[in-house]
Amino acid sequence: MQFYQMSTKLLRDTVGELNDSLTSVVLAGLFFTLTVGYVSKRLLRESSDKNLKYPPYIPSSIPFLGHAIAFGKSPIEFLENAYEKYGPVFSFTMVGKTFTFLLGSDAAALMFNSKNEDLNAEDVYSKLTTPVFGKGVAYDVPNHVFLEQKKMFKTGLNIARFKQHVKLVEAETVDYFQRWGDSGERNLFEALSELIILTASSCLHGKEIRSMLNERVAQLYADLDGGFSHAAWLLPTWVPLPSFRKRDKAHLEIKKMFFKVIEKRRQSGEKADDILQTLIDATYKEGRPMNDNEVAGMLIGLLLAGQHTSSTTSAWLGFFLARDKALQEHCYAEQKAVCGEDLPPLDYDQLKDLSLLERCLKETLRLRPPIMSMMRMARTPQTAAGYTIPVGHQICVSPTVNHRLRDTWMERMEFNPDRYLNDNPAAGEKFAYIPFGAGRHRCIGENFAYVQIKTIWSTLLRMFEFDLVDGYFPAVNYTTMIHTPYNPIIRYKRRKQ
Repeated sequence: MQFYQMSTKLLRDTVGELNDSLTSVVLAGLFFTLTVGYVSKRLLRESSDKNLKYPPYIPSSIPFLGHAIAFGKSPIEFLENAYEKYGPVFSFTMVGKTFTFLLGSDAAALMFNSKNEDLNAEDVYSKLTTPVFGKGVAYDVPNHVFLEQKKMFKTGLNIARFKQHVKLVEAETVDYFQRWGDSGERNLFEALSELIILTASSCLHGKEIRSMLNERVAQLYADLDGGFSHAAWLLPTWVPLPSFRKRDKAHLEIKKMFFKVIEKRRQSGEKADDILQTLIDATYKEGRPMNDNEVAGMLIGLLLAGQHTSSTTSAWLGFFLARDKALQEHCYAEQKAVCGEDLPPLDYDQLKDLSLLERCLKETLRLRPPIMSMMRMARTPQTAAGYTIPVGHQICVSPTVNHRLRDTWMERMEFNPDRYLNDNPAAGEKFAYIPFGAGRHRCIGENFAYVQIKTIWSTLLRMFEFDLVDGYFPAVNYTTMIHTPYNPIIRYKRRKQ
């Protein structure tokens, strides 16, 4: 263990002296160092208290890497096979780390009912979020401070704001998709990713920041967004990868832009009705207002934390509707029934009444939840299904697996929006349906996501008819942390008005 610590420090101190051409050498040394640490950890664990009943461990013949390759190729198949063989709780190793999965509603209760000091979120996610959002916000602060910051957001995500957001999202959607012309084939996920940035900025950042969005700023967002990667999750932040450098440079440039807007808003005395103003006016319990760095970091987090999930979900919803033309036309007919035959501009109350479209969105979130695994670090020993989970395990719950367990869901692989006509589509199991998480870490952007995605697709269904290209329904791209559609090309034709 001492050798492991000394080697890691040596590598970290040396990296700053190296050129890009030696990056591969650094990574090779890092791999060797972590391998030594992993072997040491396994030996220490084997000498620990043997009277405890640990979760079933899935063996691997590959030291250090463990099941990383098999899991990376097809994680859902890997987890479902493990569930069938080992039950709802099991452990395995990837890249020197031990993961314990809790599958099924009963096992998942451990994570969602736990206290943060026992199962800690910051220990897992701060490596990803802090370089992107910045220090002083989200998982870079103690949990009680983060909870205060989330409450500040919630005050700005209310029904009065949602009523304004519907108009803004509809206008952005119409403007963006005018460029598509009357018919053709396009990359739906790429388009919706761009649109989600525009609509989120328009609704949440305020008019000053939205007006700055151009191709250069969009590229900065893309570079910053590149910080959410498997490499960022697995490797130390000081490894000189090009994507890390782009991320850090983009973070600084975007922060500078936001600082100017915040300073101008503070000096003007203007009280705009947007999230920016909410954050500027907010104070912590101790009475301290947020500083500019915190406001800017929260604005970045507000945009990027939901961008992946909303754009991915929106794209999958489009493909499910394109695959079932009858369902697509029922959603279009629902709009005429709710809004009127001439389809006037949407309003919030009408959007709430589009129940079929909402059920389609719920079913999309069941079959294609954007987050495959939710994780916590065990800081204290935990018990689940009669097993003791040691300190240091990364404890995971998979919404994707929970959403399609055979013993919970009828016709589990079928896209069936009507299953939500009843109150308990998952037999009343509390954690069988968790696309936005649960408990203290439940996503605060859930209601905004529903407003945003439903408004986008209400508008798109008014503008176009959609079809699969030669019957192709996208496979799941497991190479990204958010499970996006692979080769997401869709065919469209403008509706006759």
